[in-house]
Amino acid sequence: MSNVCFISQEATQAILLRVTNVCAECYDDLHEGDIIHYDVQNFRYICKKCQESLCARMNEACEVTEEENPNLFC
Repeated sequence: MSNVCFISQEATQAILLRVTNVCAECYDDLHEGDIIHYDVQNFRYICKKCQESLCARMNEACEVTEEENPNLFC
């Protein structure tokens, strides 16, 4: 499933300068040479930790099936 939901690649200087230099999920810094993952469902780059967390909550259609906080007012 992770191969379909994410595209893994090495963070290049071009990506870090033109697209993002932080994870779109946790906002940790991304550094040149890091392996980053493009979330094809949400069109964003995320770090390995967030990719693994999302992957654990996704079904075969790349949809998140388990929300961490399902209610706004919990």
